[in-house]
Amino acid sequence: MADRRGLLIILSSPSGAGKSTLAGRLRAWDPEISFSVSATTRAPRAGEHDGREYHFVSQERFAEMIEQRELLEHAEVFGNFYGSPKAPVRAALKSGIDVLFDIDWQGGQQVRNSLRAEDVVSIFVLPPSIAELERRLQSRNQDSPETIAHRMTRSRDEISHWAEYDYVLVNSDLDETEARLRSIIIAERLRRSRQVGLNDRVRDLNTEFEAFGASG
Repeated sequence: MADRRGLLIILSSPSGAGKSTLAGRLRAWDPEISFSVSATTRAPRAGEHDGREYHFVSQERFAEMIEQRELLEHAEVFGNFYGSPKAPVRAALKSGIDVLFDIDWQGGQQVRNSLRAEDVVSIFVLPPSIAELERRLQSRNQDSPETIAHRMTRSRDEISHWAEYDYVLVNSDLDETEARLRSIIIAERLRRSRQVGLNDRVRDLNTEFEAFGASG
């Protein structure tokens, strides 16, 4: 039996603020962190593989997953649907495995409402400035100017939800932000409420005290 329940780590940010890069670094730091692979109706991009970046499904299959309550959360983003399968997440947490979600604020709200609150650690990543956010989106060379403009417009709404998160990190320096992210995970793993069997351990210590007193 695991000595603690796993963490459900929600990492959110406006597009371009660095959450996907930070998620990758976090998993490189601790490969045992499981990444929640979302289901999506969008087409695969070059280099993406089904089951690795996403589970690529049809509109019909996605609707079926919603109807059968197979998803912890789901949302429509830029005309495509995304959602997080429920079963593998519940199994991982019970086994003491941490699960990382790279999702937006809407998904974060749904996940927090779907699972035990004490399992969830939510972290929002802010850009150092709006000008820097736009520069990062442009430097990726992935989107058209129209798409970048749309992402920038949407970012204002996303940033407005920062206060709903347990932690907020300003990603001015990637290495420094990664270090702070690691510190959050280490501390959250040690929370008293997450330690399985802690009551039994303390009871055993008290029993030892009683035996020690009797022998003295």
